[in-house]
Amino acid sequence: MNEKILLVEDDPINMRLLKMALRGKGYQLLEATDGQTAVDLIARGPLDFIVLDIQLPKVSGLDVARQVRNNPTNKNVPILAVTAYAMKGDKNRILAAGCDAYMAKPINTHQLPIVVAQMLAQRRP
Repeated sequence: MNEKILLVEDDPINMRLLKMALRGKGYQLLEATDGQTAVDLIARGPLDFIVLDIQLPKVSGLDVARQVRNNPTNKNVPILAVTAYAMKGDKNRILAAGCDAYMAKPINTHQLPIVVAQMLAQRRP
């Protein structure tokens, strides 16, 4: 396995939950606690997967997703949005920005690794 996954989450408790859910699965986990740090890590090299909070300091998760899709190295990387946004139209807005799937908070730590594994298996060409 050893896929490189970027976790982008500004809340320390949620970050801990993400890491706890994915740590034992053999993934290499990178962390960013704001959108600008995520953009910088994305620019450094290829990733296999991104778990992306939408409401972030410095650069929003939607802008991060757009930048991923415009980056030749990572444009096909699957992006799972994790967010507390649950208003009508939010899911469509998140998917339109370039995210491939959406998971509402609170994060289901049992479901997250299953969703990540499924998305990795069905990566964009």
